[in-house]
Amino acid sequence: MTASADEAADIRVLVVDDQILIRAGVAALLRAAPGTTVVAEASDGEEAVAAAAEHRPDVILIDIRMPGLSGTAATERILAAAERDGVPAPRVLVLTTFDLDEYVYEALRAGAAGLLLKDAGPHRLLAAVAAVAGGDTLFAPTVTRRLVEAFAHRLPTPAPPPETLGALTGRELEVLRLTARGLSNAEIADELVISEATVKTHLNRAMAKLGLCSRAQAVVVAYESGLVTPGAGR
Repeated sequence: MTASADEAADIRVLVVDDQILIRAGVAALLRAAPGTTVVAEASDGEEAVAAAAEHRPDVILIDIRMPGLSGTAATERILAAAERDGVPAPRVLVLTTFDLDEYVYEALRAGAAGLLLKDAGPHRLLAAVAAVAGGDTLFAPTVTRRLVEAFAHRLPTPAPPPETLGALTGRELEVLRLTARGLSNAEIADELVISEATVKTHLNRAMAKLGLCSRAQAVVVAYESGLVTPGAGR
């Protein structure tokens, strides 16, 4: 295999943080790791939007709290632009100091793939980038549920279900509901007596019908539409 082919197979990463030492440290770690290429760095949300459009990264590591355009707002703009342009959307990992953070909730709502604490070690960082690049969730479903429940209850009333929710089959709704309640694909398969592959198919179809790009975003929609309520059991 040629060097150019190796480079083409690398995970292309955009690193965004307004703190230069953190940004430079993360970028240096990724550059030193086999299988990753840092295509650009950005110091704020506006630069991130421009860099994402120019370089089309596979993964974006973005600080959630930045002056000017926040990581949440930048995530919304980046994912909307990818959908508008008909190109694959990057997988967004938000960098945060606290996991139970309203900013993180808003980022998941916007379509981020997950979160990474800033005190995570090098191995955790590299594993996280590889995981989301491969389409996996970064953290356990129960963590997503805990985060969403912490903020979904602040809504005065559940939002009206999206019109497209009616386009979901009964099985797709059930898989979405169980996903939002924190069950893994394996647990959902056991609950419904179907295979994990079938669970994944139903969830992917539900997400496609709802215009969602991440499992975490599906959990947010399930809570905000009233399909699942905070504190509900299985």
